[in-house]
Amino acid sequence: MFTISQRQTSGISILDLQGKITLGDGSAQFREAIRRLIEEGRMKLLLNFAEVSYVDSSGIGELVSAYTTVTSKGGQLRLVNLPRRIHDLLRITKLLTVLETFDDESRAVQSFSQG
Repeated sequence: MFTISQRQTSGISILDLQGKITLGDGSAQFREAIRRLIEEGRMKLLLNFAEVSYVDSSGIGELVSAYTTVTSKGGQLRLVNLPRRIHDLLRITKLLTVLETFDDESRAVQSFSQG
């Protein structure tokens, strides 16, 4: 089961993701949450992966799509609290060279005012 809870701080939308982002389960839900935020004009997004147990290729695709969509509209998307397994997956796929990641939520939030 995949769930997303949303909170706001300093004009930043933080999405706390929990569960697996996989084809047929989390990926569609993830895509819809990002689409809704963009429609609302919320262009500073922080994705908290602390409770994400698994991401498959569909989930990676949604992550890339979210990043591309947000940045093309002038927004910013960052990731925080990546579990080792997901961090390694992003490193292997070279996405760590594109996506900004943080180990600490307060530093991630501060990065929006610097970027």
